Amino acid sequence: MFTFEQNLRREIVNAAYALHKSGMSFAVFTKSKCNPDYWTRTSNGGWSLKPGANPADAIRDIFDNGWAYATECATAMVIVYYKAVLEVYGDDLFNKTIKSIYLMDWDVRDPLFAAVGSMNKVPELIPGDRGYFANPDHSPDLPQWQGENVIVLGDGRYYGHGIGINTADHIMNALNSKRGGGNPRPAYLMNSAGRPDFARLERVMTAESAITVWREFPPAFAPIRKEAGKGKMFV
Repeated sequence: MFTFEQNLRREIVNAAYALHKSGMSFAVFTKSKCNPDYWTRTSNGGWSLKPGANPADAIRDIFDNGWAYATECATAMVIVYYKAVLEVYGDDLFNKTIKSIYLMDWDVRDPLFAAVGSMNKVPELIPGDRGYFANPDHSPDLPQWQGENVIVLGDGRYYGHGIGINTADHIMNALNSKRGGGNPRPAYLMNSAGRPDFARLERVMTAESAITVWREFPPAFAPIRKEAGKGKMFV
């Protein structure tokens, strides 16, 4: 039987493939765009869920109508995590738990998703992790090429928004082509991972499944006594 973490990791990988196929474009924040049916584009290029919009529908719209959206790689990673949790939770629990959504870089305001912005050293990267290819000496004119956030897919492949689904060598070669002059350091994959707080996310499901419908106990039985002289039982 799959554990909660295994299920969520599987859905993270599925969401990464789905976002890659969605048609969502890469854009720096000054040129980001979103579907105004569900989102309000903020002045700094982020997307804020519109009041009254259904959170589950809004997340799915990014995947269904990717042509209406454009953002950079960090925000794309957060979108992947929201979609994965939606698939594990289902619409009802997702909408009950996620009341508002703000998508921009790692500025995750929902505490359930705060951990995805942190990178910690790990023995190895496994499918569902967020990895990072650093490009320490990128061209100063191209700050968007300072690195690439990726979702680890397994079998040596990674999804990075704007760079697609590729091997580590392909991603590092793409980053190296955007380095500055002189003798710049090459791009490399960090030995760190960003991971959601699996335990915290699971507790939400566990608490929800533990809710039962309250039923009153039946009234206590009245004592039975015998009617004097008649051998008859009555209450």
